[in-house]
Amino acid sequence: MTVDEELNILESQLRRLKIEYETYFSNPTKKPPTDVEWKVLSLLRKFSDGARLNFSQRFRYNEMAQRYAIYSDLWRKKGRIREEGYRRPQDALLAVQGVRSAEVKTEHRRVYGLAHGSAASAAVAEPDRLTIQCSDPELERPVVEKLYHALIEAKQKAGEASSGNFDSFHAFVRKKTEQIRKQYGCPTVEYTVETQNGQVRLKAKAKV
Repeated sequence: MTVDEELNILESQLRRLKIEYETYFSNPTKKPPTDVEWKVLSLLRKFSDGARLNFSQRFRYNEMAQRYAIYSDLWRKKGRIREEGYRRPQDALLAVQGVRSAEVKTEHRRVYGLAHGSAASAAVAEPDRLTIQCSDPELERPVVEKLYHALIEAKQKAGEASSGNFDSFHAFVRKKTEQIRKQYGCPTVEYTVETQNGQVRLKAKAKV
C-alpha cells in the first residue's frame, strides 16, 4: 500500500470518527468510538516523523493531524460535561453543538511528585488547579507544554524548587501515559496540577 493510499484511509477514518462522535454525544446509550479513534491515532503515529512523506504528503498529514487535535479537544470537553453534568450555561451549549468550521481553523515520580488513581487537548483551569487530558503526548506536545508551565508556575508560587526541563517532563508524561493506558485499557489519561495545603501535586488518572 502506498503512502497516498494510507493517507486516504486516515482521512476516511477521521471523517468517520467525527460522525461517530457526533452520534455518540447525541445518544446517551451509545459508546464512544474508541476502536475508530485507535485506528486514527495509529496512522497519525506512523507518519509523525515525516520520514516517508514528500512535501505535499507532509502538508496533507499535518492538516489532518491538526484537525484531529482540534476535534479531540472539543470531544474531551463535551465528554467531561457528559460525565459530570452542566455547571454553566455555556456547558449546555457546548454539549449539543457540533464542530464548526471556525473551530477547525483555530488552531521521575521523584522529580515531579506524580500521584495517580484508577478509574485525546484544551486545559480546564480552576483556582489552584489545572486539568488536561492526553492520549498521545507525542502528538499533543502543546497540551503537555501547558501542563509543564502550570506545574512550574504553581511550584514557584508555593516556594518549591522546580527541577527538570521540559524535555525530561515530556518523556516522563509519555512514559506515564503509556503505563496507565496499558494498565487500565483506557484511551485517555487525565493529568491535574493542584495545590493542597501549600504543596503542589501532579496527579494522573485513567479516563475510560
